[in-house]
Amino acid sequence: MSAIPAEDDAVWRAPGVDAEASPRVTALLRRLDDVLGDLQELAMGGLVDPDVERLLMATTVASSRLAAVECRSAAEADRRRLGEVTGAQHTHQWWSGLSRLTRAEASRMVRLGLALQRDVHAPVAAALADGEVRVDQARVIAESVDALPARVDAETRGRAEAAMLGFASKHDARDLRQIGKRILDVVAPEVGESHEEAVLEAEEARAVAGVELTLSDDGNGRCHGRFTVPSHIGAMFKRHLLALANPARHTEAELRDESGDLKPLRRRLGEAFIEYVERYPVAATPQTAGVNATIVVTMTLEQLLAEHATALLDDGSRMSAGQARRIACEAGIIPAVLGSDSQPLDLGRAARLFTKAQRVSLGLRDGGCTAKGCQTSASGCHAHHDDPWSRLGLTDLANGRLLCPRHHRLAHSSRYAMTVHADNKVSFARRT
Repeated sequence: MSAIPAEDDAVWRAPGVDAEASPRVTALLRRLDDVLGDLQELAMGGLVDPDVERLLMATTVASSRLAAVECRSAAEADRRRLGEVTGAQHTHQWWSGLSRLTRAEASRMVRLGLALQRDVHAPVAAALADGEVRVDQARVIAESVDALPARVDAETRGRAEAAMLGFASKHDARDLRQIGKRILDVVAPEVGESHEEAVLEAEEARAVAGVELTLSDDGNGRCHGRFTVPSHIGAMFKRHLLALANPARHTEAELRDESGDLKPLRRRLGEAFIEYVERYPVAATPQTAGVNATIVVTMTLEQLLAEHATALLDDGSRMSAGQARRIACEAGIIPAVLGSDSQPLDLGRAARLFTKAQRVSLGLRDGGCTAKGCQTSASGCHAHHDDPWSRLGLTDLANGRLLCPRHHRLAHSSRYAMTVHADNKVSFARRT
C-alpha cells in the first residue's frame, strides 16, 4: 500500500472558499525534494566509473519524466487560465514571472504541454513520461506530425508518429527533424515525395526572404558583422573557407599564434575569410556605374616608399602604408598614387564615356554627387560632362563631375538651370 495519502475528490466546498493544499501533492513533493537533496549530497569523487555512468543516465531519464509532469502542469494551468489572476495575457508570461524562466522557454513548454494533451500525440506523451524520449525529441516528433499535409488521414499520422518514436531510440532531436521531413516516404511513399518537395520549397522561400547581412566598424580598426543566408549557401561558403584554412596550405609558423600556440579553427577561418575577400578576382566583381566594386587607396609617392606612413581609403578611413603596399596588388584594390602618370586621366576627344580610371579619380575628387545637399555616394552617381560631349565638350576631369541619376536628369533638362559654385558644388533652379 502506498504511503502517499489518497485524494478525496468528493469533498464539497462552499463557493468562494479556497481549496486546501492537497496532502498527496504535498507528500509527493516532499519525497521528490528529499531524493534530490540526497543526490545533491552524493560525493562524486568516491564513485566508480560505472556508478557515474548509471547516475548520469538515470538523471537524464528522470529529467525527461519530470519534464512530462511539467508539460502536463503547464497545460492544466493554461486550461484554468491561472495567469488571469495577475492580468497576464498568456500562461507563459505568468509562469515566466513565477519561475524566472525566459518567456520564450516557458512558451515552448506550454505549447508542448498543450500538444501532448491531444489524442494524436498520446504515444509521445507516454514515451516522455516513461523517460524513453527527451524533451526536444518529443517536441520535434509532435511538430513533424502536425506539419504533415491536411490530406494525410489520422491512421497515417499515427503510423508516422510511431515510426518517429522508433527512430528516436537511435537519433537525437536534430536528426529527427530531418527524418520528420521525409517520414511519409516511410509510412506513405505515395504522398511522401510531393510532401517533401513542398516542405523544401517552403523552407527555401523562407530562407530567401530572411537573407540579411550587417557590418559595423568599431572605430578601432575592426569590422564586426553577422549574416543569415540559405543553408546551402552557408555550406558552400564554409567549404570554401575550410579549403583556404586547410593546414596543408600553410607553414608551421602560419598555423601558430603570437604566443606560439596552435591557432583555433575559428581564427583560421577568420583569416581564410580575409584571404577570400582580398584575393577575389577583380574581373568577377560586379560593376556599379561603370566601375568594379573596388576600394581606392590614395597616397603620395613619398608615402608609398616611406617606411612609416599612412594611406587614405576612399571611405575616409586610414591604413598603414605597409598594409596598402601589401594589398595594392590584390583584387578589388586600386592604388591611386598621386603624381604618378601610370594611367592617363585626360583622354580629351578620344572617347565619349569616362574611363574606369577617370571614374575613380572623379570619385576621389567629388566624393559623391556634387549637387548641394545630396548625399548620394560616388558608386551611385553618373559621370556628367559640364560642357556636353555633343557640343564638343571634352571627356576629361576638368569637364567632368559626379551627379546622382536624379540630378543628372535635371542637368540635361531644359526646365532647369544649373549653377556651378566656387566649391565645385552645383545647384538647380527652375527656369521661369
